[in-house]
Amino acid sequence: MSSANLPAATAALLPAALMLVALMPGRSLRDTAMAWLRLRVLAPMALAAAVLSLGLQLAGVSVQLPPGLGVSLTGAWVAVLVQLLGTVIGSFSSRYLQGEPGQPRYVAALGGVLAAVHLLLLADHWVVLIAAWAAVGMALQRLLCFYPERPFALLAAHKKRLADRMADVLLIVAAALAWHEVGSGSFPDLWRHLQAGPPSLALQASAVCLSLAVVLRTALLPVHGWLMQVMEAPTPVSALLHAGVVNLGGFVLIRFAPLLEAVPAARWLLVGLGLTTALLAGLVMMTRVSIKVRLAWSTAAQMGFMVMECGLGLYTLAMLHLIGHSLYKAHTFLAASGAVEDARLRMMRLPAAASVASLLLAPVAAAAVVGLLVAASPVATWPMWWSGVLALAWAPLFWWPGAATSSAPHAAPAALHAAGRVLAGAGMVAALAVAALAGHALPFGVKDAPDHAAGLFALAGMAVLYACIATLQARPHGLATWRRWSYAGFYVDEIATRAALRLWPARWTPATTR
Repeated sequence: MSSANLPAATAALLPAALMLVALMPGRSLRDTAMAWLRLRVLAPMALAAAVLSLGLQLAGVSVQLPPGLGVSLTGAWVAVLVQLLGTVIGSFSSRYLQGEPGQPRYVAALGGVLAAVHLLLLADHWVVLIAAWAAVGMALQRLLCFYPERPFALLAAHKKRLADRMADVLLIVAAALAWHEVGSGSFPDLWRHLQAGPPSLALQASAVCLSLAVVLRTALLPVHGWLMQVMEAPTPVSALLHAGVVNLGGFVLIRFAPLLEAVPAARWLLVGLGLTTALLAGLVMMTRVSIKVRLAWSTAAQMGFMVMECGLGLYTLAMLHLIGHSLYKAHTFLAASGAVEDARLRMMRLPAAASVASLLLAPVAAAAVVGLLVAASPVATWPMWWSGVLALAWAPLFWWPGAATSSAPHAAPAALHAAGRVLAGAGMVAALAVAALAGHALPFGVKDAPDHAAGLFALAGMAVLYACIATLQARPHGLATWRRWSYAGFYVDEIATRAALRLWPARWTPATTR
């Protein structure tokens, strides 16, 4: 390693190395105050190193790391994001867990998760990727089981362990197929091999196995249940999981964009499973009352949406989605107590049902706003069908109550109120569209490759989702059977849980510990 390369390489490796220090055994680790002090000192240092590494990448400085490791611009962005969240969550945890036993164990597990994530972001070889992702899951298990007396926490950890092991097997198969075909486990060698010609059957099977592994790691249907039951863990663990760990599947898909683009079957698999998860989870979320459980179903829906974006080849938007969702979910979980009051106030302010006219006109209005902004933007590169997808996703912002018709004195105020709702909705949709367009110009180091046929399929699926949500909104007190099924998550998790316990019996029995 040359002396000129040393600062850049040190900045890239330092976040993982500093977080590994939290795992070092010793007398200080058994002391709670010293454990937290160590984390509060090391986490900001790791964040500063991650920011420096990102700056060097943006400046075009080449970095040479040991074999199996490499720095990418995409990975540098995610490293800053993850370390920022880890620093904030660590500081929050030191106050949240005051008086709890086992705090040094918590600090060690948190440091282990962050170190493994940083290693995964540097992975440039199949072996490093598989080992790092497995290490993330093993370190996270200790956080999920921080309260071992809670049966649902143990059930969630058990189901996640099974999903992780299945994902590990699929990743090993994907690696073996690609390695045998390419002759090397190096990712750059795989990219060069893909540029030489169409992928072989082995590489196509490798891409499908990789996609299925990401589905298992990202908690898409039907293995999503542990993501809901992990609410039994401490709130900062939920924030770390929903904001930083479960999003890693999106990063891996972006990292393997050259392989996915060469295998349409893998892309369609991601679009289908992502769209199905977004549709079902979005419907279930509308029926939930518990704030944390509602947030968990929201995460499942957003992960489905992000995986669908990767399958569609919209990698830049997937990166924006990953960053925005991580920051939003971290803030929401850490401010969960305030979220309860906000939800109560929103329920008091919102009407019981939107008018039929509002529901029908909202997608048209949203499409008009998004279409005009995209047409006027000098940096917009996404296809028009994606504007339709975004319009359907943001259309609920336009819902407003219909004008009153019972008496003339109330007609004008109702009309003014409806007009205000339209302007407010247009403003929110415009703000989101401008943010997406501005973020699209950021240097993420990825290049979009949209699949137009899959895009039209996704547009149709989003139209179905909007129609279902609009129907539930128009008849808030009707459709009792549909709401009951939706509240139960369409019983998908019950079936998956029985299958998981039959495949890998737990050492404890949930029914006897409730």
